[in-house]
Amino acid sequence: MKKLLIQFKSLVMVALLMGATSLHAQKAEAPDQSYNLGAKINEMTLTVGGVLVVATNDGLVGIKPTESQPVFTFNNFGKLKPEETDFIPNSPYIVVSQGVGSKLAGLTKTKRAVIDYVQGRVIFNSEDDSWNQIYTCNVILPQNKLIVSGIQKIGDKFEKMTPKVAVYDLATSKLDYSFFLDKPGRVGVGKDFSVTGTPLLLKEFLIIPTAQGLLAKSHSGDDLWQTKIKNINWMVSDASENEIYGFETTSNGSNTRIHKVGKNGAELWEDDRKVKGIVSNFEILPQGLAVVSNKSDGGSKSVLSQKNESVIAFLDAKTGEDLWDKAPKTKGYVQHFYVMDDGILFGIQSGGINKISFDGQTVFKKPLKTGENILVMAHSPQGLIYITGEDANIVNLNTGEQVWEKPLKYKNSPTVASTFDSENNRYLIAANDIIYAIDAESGNIDELATFDFEEKESPDTMEIRNGNVFLSSSQNVMLLDTQGNKNYHEYFKSPSKSGFMKALTAVTAVASTALAAAHAYKAGMNKTGYGNSLRDYNDFGKENKRAADMFASIGDASFKMLSQRFKASSATENSQFILTKLDSGVGLVKVNKDTGAVEKEIVLKNKKPEYQVDELGGFLFYKADDETVYAYNLNN
Repeated sequence: MKKLLIQFKSLVMVALLMGATSLHAQKAEAPDQSYNLGAKINEMTLTVGGVLVVATNDGLVGIKPTESQPVFTFNNFGKLKPEETDFIPNSPYIVVSQGVGSKLAGLTKTKRAVIDYVQGRVIFNSEDDSWNQIYTCNVILPQNKLIVSGIQKIGDKFEKMTPKVAVYDLATSKLDYSFFLDKPGRVGVGKDFSVTGTPLLLKEFLIIPTAQGLLAKSHSGDDLWQTKIKNINWMVSDASENEIYGFETTSNGSNTRIHKVGKNGAELWEDDRKVKGIVSNFEILPQGLAVVSNKSDGGSKSVLSQKNESVIAFLDAKTGEDLWDKAPKTKGYVQHFYVMDDGILFGIQSGGINKISFDGQTVFKKPLKTGENILVMAHSPQGLIYITGEDANIVNLNTGEQVWEKPLKYKNSPTVASTFDSENNRYLIAANDIIYAIDAESGNIDELATFDFEEKESPDTMEIRNGNVFLSSSQNVMLLDTQGNKNYHEYFKSPSKSGFMKALTAVTAVASTALAAAHAYKAGMNKTGYGNSLRDYNDFGKENKRAADMFASIGDASFKMLSQRFKASSATENSQFILTKLDSGVGLVKVNKDTGAVEKEIVLKNKKPEYQVDELGGFLFYKADDETVYAYNLNN
């Protein structure tokens, strides 16, 4: 499906994990719930809310494992293509689309629907409201509104042909207000009022970007102002909502033009500001406007093509002029971007960390060289800790000087696990079969232990449990004491390679860390930047609370349910779920992290199982046959 909710490493990991068998395991082959959907299953998606959404030949079905019947069935549009189902990140909403919304669509009918999968209700269906064509359909958070544009077959013959905009309240499913983009029946040269981007919903009015220009309407639909700034893709306002920035991407994506208008529609910059590439981050700060844009040559091998790298600019909010005489060199894409009290901190995916003051001066004495793929950049009591695929260190955030005399270096590793051992005041980093212990005060590095994970796996998880060190990968779990002595190492053979690959490609686990939630949520807030702060290392509880508070702040019942889910303890707090080859066939086992013992075993009776594991809630969803889903409670 178009946007599978997933991506992020951290506290609220919902994942696919593999391995495990035990002669003493509790057999649990009978499902807690069984759902015969009556149509062929094409795809299963686990949502951030813990509801499994199943795409069938008839439409969509939502499964909540605590209920015996599906929480919703949506067959109104029939079978849906993957690209016709859009999961709105970190929300309870699914937008279902059929037909391409366009002013040029002619008589082609386009349909849209919005489903609240948590409460199992259809909030909006374009057919029910007589929409014949839908140009755009945008969920706006945190206002919890839906803005639709298109042709609605209501009114006289002229009104039925005139582009229209409607705003719906998602909490109540009711229409707030609607208005026409052009005067119905107007005589004269035809004007194109296609909506070109995401509308900007403000407290007092709404701005619609169209091919004709920006249109501002009151919440009652009254005309306020219009500009000639055309083809805007997205907009953002400052906190006061007096200054609005619009972003226009050129057709080939090589440049982005930034426009600024006032609350009354007046253009506030003499000329728009052009930046190279597509804007990926935009922050409105007291000192100016921080802009990150990504250039791409599109795979071109021409020496004249632009490099694949990010450009960082800092603009004067009043004039749009660049405040920095010389932009910092990136030589790659910006992977991390944080606003600090004294400047901007950024890390490059290809390696390197730098910090620039708001007046364009380098805060670090020289750019910090690092390995590629910066996995972690975070606050620690000693400074900025960074961990890449090949090195780690802590640096002074004021100078960029190394806190550890030498960075920890290791052979490039696809995964690196780390944690902070507060009882012994040390950082623990596992890479390439070695656990390194770094004293937080002195920076001295010792090898705490070596290990040998079967199937040449590298650990991707490390945590401190009652003074012991827990490590895990897809098929291995291990517990060491504080001196690095092995308490246990359990290995669970993976299914056949074909089964393993099937599990990875056919089923995607849903992961939503609080940090990822905050970022994805911000992207849905009309891209109104409210600061991108450096998080604290290893402080997952704080990140989790931030996500829970974020959901709770909206007030809608479904968001409150999401908040409660983030507040609850994860089912993986004391257990790990692993797919493995059992005596009776491929199955999933629940392994105790403190003992390595298998506490539950579920035989899936399929060499290539398609399944989803909700590690936050503690449920297994398994495709038993072409039309049936089983749900197992893993908490017992």
